[in-house]
Amino acid sequence: MSGPETPALEPRIWQVGALCRAVADALDARFNPVAVRGEISGFSRAASGHCYFSIKDDTGQIRCAMFRRAASLLDFVPRDGELVEVRGRLGVYEARGDLQLIVESLQRAGQGALFEQFLRLKARLEAEGLFEAGRKRPLPVMPRAIGLVTSLGAAALHDVVTALQRRVPHIPVVLSPAAVQGAGAPADLVRALTALYRLGGASGSDGVAAPTPAVDVILMVRGGGSIDDLWAFNDEQLARTLVQSPVPVVCGVGHETDFTIADFVADLRAPTPTAAAELVAQPRETWLGALTLIGERMASASQRVLDKQSQRLDFAVTRLGRPSTRVARQRLELSRHAQQLRHAVLTRLEQSNASWRWVSAEFPQKVQRRLQSERERLDRAGLRLQAVDPHRVLRRGYAWLSDTEGHAITSAQGLLVGQPVRATLSDGAVDLTVTQQRLL
Repeated sequence: MSGPETPALEPRIWQVGALCRAVADALDARFNPVAVRGEISGFSRAASGHCYFSIKDDTGQIRCAMFRRAASLLDFVPRDGELVEVRGRLGVYEARGDLQLIVESLQRAGQGALFEQFLRLKARLEAEGLFEAGRKRPLPVMPRAIGLVTSLGAAALHDVVTALQRRVPHIPVVLSPAAVQGAGAPADLVRALTALYRLGGASGSDGVAAPTPAVDVILMVRGGGSIDDLWAFNDEQLARTLVQSPVPVVCGVGHETDFTIADFVADLRAPTPTAAAELVAQPRETWLGALTLIGERMASASQRVLDKQSQRLDFAVTRLGRPSTRVARQRLELSRHAQQLRHAVLTRLEQSNASWRWVSAEFPQKVQRRLQSERERLDRAGLRLQAVDPHRVLRRGYAWLSDTEGHAITSAQGLLVGQPVRATLSDGAVDLTVTQQRLL
């Protein structure tokens, strides 16, 4: 006999939102924080700055959301198919009941150490001045030859050669092949560049061009890839070799978002290999058009000069007229000038003769008058000299006293008793002796 039946346990009835929150709590307690490796799929960036994508592998995929704050810390642009490592927290988007991973950090898988190495090398070379804009050289306008460093099997080779053939088929391309990926790629790239450096400005000793044309610019290119694929272009020795280039170097490695040490060291970075070719090759049609324009301007200028000179010639012919008429006019003019000159000479000669006749008539009288005037002046001077003649004074009873040395005595105060003096009279001189001083 069976006992009373035990009623079955009834399942708990959940609210949808409560169940989603419960699942989210369970995931948080069991898994978070979580790190996942996989390929990016369906990457998009909203206007808000949030990023949405899926991460997948061969067996499954998880929706991911990366909010603006975390997205702003990215140092690269994620692309579909790229292998990455994400760190974050599992949760449930309750509005749709979807499992999602809230991404807090995102980096290329297995490349964190490589990227740090890249940053350290970049900082050191930058401190040495290898990235200075002042050492970068402008590209030649029309190179004699273009050097090309890339792999023989690279798609970039075909892209560059096609672009150059289309734009400048007349400029030779000198290929120096090198591996662009792998452990031996940096040394191979250095060897290829060094080989092209020997052609930089190459010419014969006598000025004749060498068999290999002189390379005026070098392109170093390869297609895109992961940081591992492009790592050969982050080599220090390669960077220093690029600095030593005698001609400008254009680096076109990877896609527009890829940057390598070679990009910073090169004279110019191109976003793609094709763009690198276009930077050094102005289309032939551009130069032909410029030459055509120059030719048209020269022809127009020449025609203007010819027209102007023709006009001047016509004007000169008009002024010149018939040669015989001009010669007759010149003869008449010369005759008129000769008459004027003859008249002027005769007039001047007549004036000179008249002046000479006047001078000849007046000169003796002027000389006589001048002699008479000078005689009268001489007589007056003689009378004045006689008036002051000292002998006339002595004849009136005066005497001139002097000492034995001939010095005049003008005062009695300086005389001494017994001092000899000489008295000069009108008819001679006598020697005297002072006997006594008498003062007035």
